[in-house]
Amino acid sequence: MINHISGTITAITQDSIILTSGPIGFSLYVANSAFFKINQKITIQVYMYWHQENGPSFFGFTKPAERHLFVLIISCSGIGPRIALSILSHMSPSEFVEAIQTANERALSAVNGIGTKKAEHIIVQLKHKISQLIEEGVDLGAQGESVQQRNQLVDVLKSLNYSRSEINNTLTHLNEQYNDPTLPFDKLMRHALAFLAKKL
Repeated sequence: MINHISGTITAITQDSIILTSGPIGFSLYVANSAFFKINQKITIQVYMYWHQENGPSFFGFTKPAERHLFVLIISCSGIGPRIALSILSHMSPSEFVEAIQTANERALSAVNGIGTKKAEHIIVQLKHKISQLIEEGVDLGAQGESVQQRNQLVDVLKSLNYSRSEINNTLTHLNEQYNDPTLPFDKLMRHALAFLAKKL
């Protein structure tokens, strides 16, 4: 099992790179090929996915957290590696973890290839797994305190009888306008209630 490869990037396509290490060039599918440069020296975290008909494919990640999340995402029934890469190209690890923890279907369904039903399916299958991994200290790229604040915020808004749609819209607004992990919870709550008041 290959864990990582260190080498030089010798070719880049829309969805993959060629990482040359010694006499071997490894073709790796990546989430954002635009982030790489020809002749760049880099160490890539690797995951090998075995397709029953097409055989092995290699996927590359710049951070262990991205690989952890990739493996988690493809553990969902009906979710393949291409959709997993699409998610990771659209969202940072912390944004994805937060979307799962707060059941934000809107954020997930904005990714190409994921509708509302598939977003709900991913959330249901991963919410407990991600919470457990965070408790175990596994690096998922999440801003732990920020995620906890969002969870607390969701609980408070639910207790105030706001709908799931209203809560998701509020979370999206907060992520766009106040995406600061150091923001105290009381200020975050005030921003949320102010946003909801404008929508009434």
